[in-house]
Amino acid sequence: MARKELKVDSVAEAYLALLADRGIEYLFANAGTDFAPIVEAYAKAAHTGLPAPKPLLATHENLAMSMAHGYAAASGRVPAVMVHVSVGTANALCGVMNAARANVPILFTAGRSPLTEEGLAGARDTYIHWAQEMFDQAGMLREIVKWEYELRNGVQLETVLDRALTIATSPPEGPVYLSLPREVLAAPLPGFAYDAPSRRVAASPPAPDEAALGAAARLIAAAEHPLIVTSDAGRDLAAVPALAEFAERFAIPVVEHRHRHLSLPADHPCHLGYNPGALIEGADAILVIDCDVPWIPSRQAPSPDCKIIHIGVDPLFSRYPIRGFACDVAITGATRLVLPRLGAALKPLADERVIAARRQRLAERRAAMRAGWCKLRDEARDMRPISPVWVSACLAEARDPDSAIVNEYTMLPEHCPSIRPGSFFGSSPAAGLGWGAGAALGVKLAQPERQVIAVLGDGSYLFANPVAVHHASTLHRLPVLFVVVNNAMWGAVRRATLGMYPQGEAARSNRPPFIDLDELPAFEQVCAASGGYGERVEDPAELPAALARALHAVTVEKRQALLNVICQGGGGG
Repeated sequence: MARKELKVDSVAEAYLALLADRGIEYLFANAGTDFAPIVEAYAKAAHTGLPAPKPLLATHENLAMSMAHGYAAASGRVPAVMVHVSVGTANALCGVMNAARANVPILFTAGRSPLTEEGLAGARDTYIHWAQEMFDQAGMLREIVKWEYELRNGVQLETVLDRALTIATSPPEGPVYLSLPREVLAAPLPGFAYDAPSRRVAASPPAPDEAALGAAARLIAAAEHPLIVTSDAGRDLAAVPALAEFAERFAIPVVEHRHRHLSLPADHPCHLGYNPGALIEGADAILVIDCDVPWIPSRQAPSPDCKIIHIGVDPLFSRYPIRGFACDVAITGATRLVLPRLGAALKPLADERVIAARRQRLAERRAAMRAGWCKLRDEARDMRPISPVWVSACLAEARDPDSAIVNEYTMLPEHCPSIRPGSFFGSSPAAGLGWGAGAALGVKLAQPERQVIAVLGDGSYLFANPVAVHHASTLHRLPVLFVVVNNAMWGAVRRATLGMYPQGEAARSNRPPFIDLDELPAFEQVCAASGGYGERVEDPAELPAALARALHAVTVEKRQALLNVICQGGGGG
């Protein structure tokens, strides 16, 4: 195994060079006083040619995490993020939890307040170095990340970095945390050498157990009305054709419930929409594939006789404190590996007459479902304020067929369907608001030639630190269309309150507290302040033309655009 030697003067220089060697293309960062050795290392690399990831400034830590999240999801590569000590870590926590629950691998790093008060290069020399230190900085996120550590010295740099990256990318994937004290980064490191390529690799995905496959096949073969519910299978692009082939062969309907990736093309004959509620009660076998919450038990649940099979690299979601869904068979394995082998086990047991009857029912149900959607679109066409249904339908007509949609709650996929794997990115199940705008910038960074559209609620737009978002879009030349579905309220809070107290005082009140968002700013002007195109839309008839103008700004003028679409209350927040 070849050892590569680099002439460096500090641990910080070696750290950047090793990041680049290990495939880290970008370092998303919001800097502080702890960054001094990193800034110096980048400045030296600019004229020495020392390899380093490209630095990307994000002026808020949650934006840095969201951009990294979108970039990782779209590119399949691991990004690095660095923030300022304890306070920067705190600001990034929402993004870290989003990445953790969505199984997105990110090397999340933070400086640490200098360990020493004097005597070493990098020792404390600024007022804030005392108050920002914590006894346990990583304690803020230890429960969330897969692994955390603090770099102690330059000698262990290769081992520490390789361990961080291999754990982050071993299934189930997720973010890891590494803190970097300033004295350690500033320390001299003569004669730095490392393995190239690395001799530490991520673990392979688990293969399914044959006995579990056989048990699952028997349960499915005995069922007349099986159902597949998934939310995340499409995160692995190879799982999409595997699911399409399996569902088609055995005529099993598929529901994408609160999906985060396209798992089955919307035009597939087995695709039965996005709400499992209408199918759950009649199912006699359910395959829960890469899905943490396949239904809401307090509202609707399968019959007691229904057989439940869970499939995924962590089919029981062991990092969730409580998750009590029934489970007759749990198959640990990557979906792209499980489904072909499950299909092979099921094939000799399947009754072709039962499959044919199921295929006919499925076609009829799909036709009725799509007719109902068409009726809703026709009814929404002239509604004022504008209906979110109409926003989604107009977007479906305006978007490039190969575009990528980043949806933070407000786009209705039944009215703006996607058919290409990797063309849809939905919110993390952690539901940390403010993700979508930054994630769209990250997707654009990963796929610069692709049209990227972010659909956001007014609340999620506010949480995204919009001034920082629009600054990053302009600074990094990332033209994205932001569509804000603005209902001037926290729709989720309203729905939750009415769901618990349908006959309560809040339901009878004209203005219950904590729901309405009065006096919202002109969001379109926030975008325009950074050189983008902004427009407010209130007339449903004007929306198609407004979308055309905004997309022209993005695709032809190469600048960002935002449509502030004034919509009906009660939708997404």
